[in-house]
Amino acid sequence: MIRWWRGRAGWLRGIDVRVIDTGLAVMLTVVALVSITEFPIPGWPPLDGWTLLFFCAGNLPLMWRSRAPVLVLAVVCGVWAIYLTLGHPPMASWASLVALYTVSAQRPIKVSALSMVAAGALVLAGGLLLLSVTTAVAQTIAVPIVWAFGVDRRRLAVLSARLRAEQDIHAQQAVTEERVRIARELHDIVAHHMSVVSVQAGLARYVFASDPAVSRTALDTIATSSFEAQEEMRRLLAVLRTNGEDFSYAPAPGLAGLNELADRVRAAGVPVEVTVHGGPRPVGPGVDQCVYRVVQESLTNVLKHAGPARAVVVLDYTATGLIVRVSDDGATRPPPERLQGAGTHGLLGMRERARLYGGTVIAGPRAHGGFEVVLTLPLPLPSIGGQSGDGEQVEGTDPS
Repeated sequence: MIRWWRGRAGWLRGIDVRVIDTGLAVMLTVVALVSITEFPIPGWPPLDGWTLLFFCAGNLPLMWRSRAPVLVLAVVCGVWAIYLTLGHPPMASWASLVALYTVSAQRPIKVSALSMVAAGALVLAGGLLLLSVTTAVAQTIAVPIVWAFGVDRRRLAVLSARLRAEQDIHAQQAVTEERVRIARELHDIVAHHMSVVSVQAGLARYVFASDPAVSRTALDTIATSSFEAQEEMRRLLAVLRTNGEDFSYAPAPGLAGLNELADRVRAAGVPVEVTVHGGPRPVGPGVDQCVYRVVQESLTNVLKHAGPARAVVVLDYTATGLIVRVSDDGATRPPPERLQGAGTHGLLGMRERARLYGGTVIAGPRAHGGFEVVLTLPLPLPSIGGQSGDGEQVEGTDPS
């Protein structure tokens, strides 16, 4: 039953609120007209055209309850007060209760409290006109109950809005921290290239006259390194960095370290198979490290969330780029939004890294069980004469 209602509630949330308000107003009008027609009150004048007019005027304004709740409540209560004053048969004003709920759910407590007093007085007067104290008390008790439900709804709405705002702040902080981390790593890459340029420039100047061939080779190395450094620096300028952090200048891990990474995960109890398709070719240092970090984070999530499972890492070199798939056959797994681990912030960090190099990350459960992360990165076109390595098993992987 609960599952059925959740499905219906999700369907209702997709409907325009004006359609819902209009349907509610029409329904209450029809119910009121049927009630006064089928169940007339003894001792009161029969139904006439004015009664029908008042019932329509007292219920149909609910069509605007979400846009002007206080005004709608005032109109409904005013029409109902005039209706009772003119001596028409007293009936329970459900429209006033609906309008009161809307006011208490959307307006501050001071405003809704005054509205409750006005609606309560009107309902009490209608009950007393029936000369039934029991009916009057029962109808009047319903007023503060409806008001309390509305106030609780408003409180929950405020808490939900505050929670969403905090989640947005945390998400933005996670993005900033991840960009700072990427900036630090890119700093290492650029520093490495500049060191290479400095050494090769000194060598070229030293052997410029005595060994022109070595000098030309050094200049070629300088050209390549400076180009790669320029590309990395361009990305670096787009990444946030904070002051006061300690920087580690250890060589950043890359594709060459995937076997060692797989060994560590195997030692932790998860069998890992690493396979390469296509002809491997050189990639930039930033892309190299991006692939490593995404694979590392994916395998870490397998250890944390997949339970007993096997993992498969596939590197597919295509004509236009590199596709990395990390999949597992675990039986249980939390939804992707919960994989926001501390330190790397899970999928959020993966996507930030991939976006930095023009790539994408898609993650989600597989149709036949388990979970899969797919990283796609663009690469320069392979050089002519490159070797094909379809189905090549990376050395040191677990073939089982």
